[in-house]
Amino acid sequence: MRRTVLLAVAGASLLVSAVLVVRRPWRAASSEAPALPPDVSVPSLSHAEVVPRDDEPQGPEASPVAGLDLVHVSGSEGAATAPAAGGTATLTLDAELERTAIGLMNAHHLPEGAIVLMDVATGKLLVYASHVEKGPPRDLCAEATAPSASVFKIVTAAALVEDAHLGPDTKQCYSGGEQRINTLDLVDDPQRDRWCTTLAGAMGRSINTVFARLARQHLAPAQLESMARRFGYGQPFAFDVPVQPSALRVPSEPLEFARTAAGFWNTTLSPLEAVSLSAIVAREGEGVRPSVVDKVVVGDAVVWSAPDGPATHRVVAKETASQLATMMEHTVSEGTSWRAFHDGKGGAFLPGVTVAGKTGTLTDAETKRYYTWFTGYAPSHPQPGVRQVAVAVLVVNGPAWQVKANVIARDMLRAYFAGHDVTGVTRPSINAIARHHKR
Repeated sequence: MRRTVLLAVAGASLLVSAVLVVRRPWRAASSEAPALPPDVSVPSLSHAEVVPRDDEPQGPEASPVAGLDLVHVSGSEGAATAPAAGGTATLTLDAELERTAIGLMNAHHLPEGAIVLMDVATGKLLVYASHVEKGPPRDLCAEATAPSASVFKIVTAAALVEDAHLGPDTKQCYSGGEQRINTLDLVDDPQRDRWCTTLAGAMGRSINTVFARLARQHLAPAQLESMARRFGYGQPFAFDVPVQPSALRVPSEPLEFARTAAGFWNTTLSPLEAVSLSAIVAREGEGVRPSVVDKVVVGDAVVWSAPDGPATHRVVAKETASQLATMMEHTVSEGTSWRAFHDGKGGAFLPGVTVAGKTGTLTDAETKRYYTWFTGYAPSHPQPGVRQVAVAVLVVNGPAWQVKANVIARDMLRAYFAGHDVTGVTRPSINAIARHHKR
């Protein structure tokens, strides 16, 4: 289904509970692995059944704005608004960027996709876009049924830095573990370990065995679970509409624990929480509550206004965030997103703008669904006059592959920085993308 409205997402009415989980259990291959074992499955975003679960946190509702309806967002004169509690909510969204986000997903004919772009300093959302090609629209930005896959490596790296006192330059040799991790892959063996890298290199190229071995050697399950919860996994998520909490299960069995630490399974994530992960790193370890509503007006009266300052809390130490940033920069400078962020001649699509990020890729062999993630922020080194933004993109492809999330994220960052006149950055051409897909 093609849509040209400013924001076609399912509203808060579809999220009748802020505490939802996937009914059938799933196990995912490594987020950078091309396929799942034949006896393994994960839920399709378009078919996943969700029910309340008693063992999930039952904290307060995520402070939603009463009656906010994100199904019917409109834009005029550069402003975005939505119905709310008998009045009108003025949103923080950038109308032009929102149109670009929806245009990109339409042009690529994504079966399913979601894009969130956040102003790092304030937590205000500039883009909140969800796309479903066929079937009824849903709010994928607030839906946490997708496996977080290798995005979870951000959490594992934070625990390795803060609890095990490792760093970006920590060296580890490895072998195997590209599609699955076995007990043998956890054992250091100079005869088999023909490759060596640093923790930063492993983050950039999403090397599963390195994360699995280091976690197994240096972390206890309780430490990893504690760090995940500090980043928001399994916790109520405060936002202006109800958000499905991410799932979290950290096994104590050594092999299953190592696999989880590498991002193989046992966690899910929403794009809203994914953008918050990157914002925590960008804000030097401080979390910020995202917001999409500026004020609500009924008649001529303002009945609700967003707080003057963002709500924040400390997640990890400043030094921990600094080391995470160093690792995440390797994703674009040499790792799994180098090709997406550079043209065929090696030229950067964002010249002069450093990007820190993390990818995740997963194949559901049962349903032929291909999940890709990108979450990150830019510029990773602050530049005078340029506001930092965090971005999260989830793309779900079918058997006819369309595009990965890191390409969509790159083009959203291009649109943002070109709109702020950053030298050398050009806007993506949605018409050219559409013509390409018609060939």
